[in-house]
Amino acid sequence: MRTLILQHLACEQPGVFGDVLAERGAEMVTLELDEGDPLPDWRSFDAILAMGGPMSVNDDAALPWLTEEKRLIGEAVRAGRPYWGACLGVQLLAASLGARVYPGPGPEVGVMPVRLTEEALRDPVFEGLPRDLRTLQWHGDTFDLPQGAERLAWSDRYPNQAFRWGRFAYGVQFHVEVSMAMAEAWAEVPEYEASLEQVRGPGALPRLLAELEPEAERIRDHGRRMFERWVDAWVGAAIG
Repeated sequence: MRTLILQHLACEQPGVFGDVLAERGAEMVTLELDEGDPLPDWRSFDAILAMGGPMSVNDDAALPWLTEEKRLIGEAVRAGRPYWGACLGVQLLAASLGARVYPGPGPEVGVMPVRLTEEALRDPVFEGLPRDLRTLQWHGDTFDLPQGAERLAWSDRYPNQAFRWGRFAYGVQFHVEVSMAMAEAWAEVPEYEASLEQVRGPGALPRLLAELEPEAERIRDHGRRMFERWVDAWVGAAIG
């Protein structure tokens, strides 16, 4: 279980996803791509986990490493390598598979539900979760579904909130990995603070944290359940 973790900002860590990998004895190799860490050969890893970040997947001119990251993801996923992407990570998956990523109707920030599709209710990772799944949202871009993808979740403003491509490539636009400490760190990122106040006005940070606090453990529990199922699915397939 050698897992490549693609980070795009120091405070955008795997959270409960990393806890699950550690509990299963995975070897985790973490790259800080925004700090210049070079991309390795994906063939030396059993799975890829891609986290969020304040940049757009279309910022190739300013951040040329994005081009190579999308190439790596596309090659690995098409070869059947298990992949899990959160927020920016789902947008990277969509872009790497040829789908369009673009600004949404406005930032979606806060604790809010996404609705699972009929496909999700039958999906081995999402099956048994609440039909209205509480999540932390903190994004402004959205994406079209890649050809062949199964849509797994949606919201009123953002119809594509999660999808599966192939057997083991999953992406979720929302955050279910986050702890209160992580959310507090994100709020100090200027791009995140700006999107928060754009949507919710001055003083938005303490209101968001107060909104998240009673929900945080339940959100993480659902994130743990989803990620455990994903890990167990591809590990079981590899063993079997």
